[in-house]
This record gives sequence, C-alpha cells and structure tokens, in this order.
Amino acid sequence: MAVALLLAASGSFAMGLTVDPLAATKSPSLGSHTLLVQTDGEGVNPAITAPVSTQEAGSSLLVLVGGFASNASLPSDTYGNTWVRRDPVVTYNGYGGRFNTAAYVALSARGGAGHRVRLAKEGEEAGEITAPFIEIRNAGVLQDVAQNYPTPDLMSRLTGKVRHVLDGANENGGRADLTSASVTTTGPATLVAVWWGDAYVYRMTAVPNNGFKVIDRFLELPPNSGVQCAVAVRQVDRAGSYQVTWSGTPAQGAILWLFAFQAKR
Repeated sequence: MAVALLLAASGSFAMGLTVDPLAATKSPSLGSHTLLVQTDGEGVNPAITAPVSTQEAGSSLLVLVGGFASNASLPSDTYGNTWVRRDPVVTYNGYGGRFNTAAYVALSARGGAGHRVRLAKEGEEAGEITAPFIEIRNAGVLQDVAQNYPTPDLMSRLTGKVRHVLDGANENGGRADLTSASVTTTGPATLVAVWWGDAYVYRMTAVPNNGFKVIDRFLELPPNSGVQCAVAVRQVDRAGSYQVTWSGTPAQGAILWLFAFQAKR
C-alpha cells in the first residue's frame, strides 16, 4: 500500500489510466486550391493550372475535369504524384455524349512551391475545359465519395421557360434545388462538393446549404461558352452522414460530386 501511494504521488502509478493514440493526429483541412478554365475555341494543349503552394507531405490532392470526353488523359503534376480516377466518368445529358466530368485523386501526395497540374488534351486541343485543383491537408484517406445527376422537376422547368419568355433574355428565371447523394465519415473530415450545371446558358447561380462554403466558381460564361462549375467545402468534426443541396438559377440539371477526406489512423 505504501509503495502504491508513493508511486501515485510521484505520477508513476498509471493503473487504470488510458492514453488516446489518436490524440496527436491532426484533423484534415482545406489547403491550397485553384480553378483552371479554358473557354471553347480558345483552349491550348496541355491545359495547366496556376501554381499553388502545397505541403511537402501529408496532403491528398483532388482534380476534377469537365469538358470534351475525348480529352481523357490522366493528370500529371509538378511533383510526380500517382493519380487514380474515381469512377464513374459521368456524361452530360443532351450533348450527344461529347462532354463529361471525371474525378482524380492522389492520396498521401508529395508537394511544395509552384505546384501545378497538367492535363493533356489529346482529342479537342482548343476545346473548353474546367478543372478544380484542391489540396486537402493532413488527409491520407478518401473515406467516401458520392456522385449523382439530379434534374429539375417538371414544374421548375416550366416556370423557368415561362419566365424566360416574359423576361426576354433574362436567364435567371426558374430555380432548381438539387440534392447530392450522401457520404459517411468515421470522424473529423473535410467535405468537398462540386456542382456541374448542364444547361446551355451563360449566367447562373449555384448556392450550397448545410454549412458548405463556395471556394471557387465559374458561373459567368463568355459568349464563346465554357463549362460551368462551383466548388464548396465544409469541415466536420465528428462521424456522420452528410449531403448538400445546391440551389441554382436558372433551373437546370447538374452533375454532383461529394468527397469526404479523413486523416490516416
């Protein structure tokens, strides 16, 4: 008994104490990001993102590509990371199969200053392309990914057409609320949501709910057109299932992606 009391007083008696091995693990967070845009007829091969500064180690990288389906090469980057496509490749409705979106990840990536992603355009060199490049720090695991392609209900489409006629060239008539599929996390995570509208319009809005904040967007298109896109991020601190609803004008369908990145355990 005396020995036990002495050990307890000295801080050496640890019977019944537990140590959390995850306590020192850093939570994932949004890192550097940029949005590459080439409008239709004015693109070049290869398409190369603006440079960003990424962590030397410990980050995951995400690139999505929207544009001509014939430009289907895997990304490459400044630091020689290995990129893997996350299926499926999703073809846009109403364009004869010519356009799609695809998502690529590099987990536990190398990084540093002047980090660029290169996209070879082997099919349509001058064609439109939009590509978000996002770093998620302290994230070696893509815990879950969800993709769906919702379209507006009939009433939203009819309302939009009526308002378009009444307002002339106003493209902001009608609204569509489109909800993503859900992802499930097992702990703190960085959620990345990407919206790809499918209508042939030039000015639009896309606003997410559920605590998601837009970090990059291309929603004001020039007369020669481009691929509309919006990227939003949310930090969550606990396990759960999450989704996001995008409210957009005019009413249009959208390819929706949702990713959940977590730290390695």
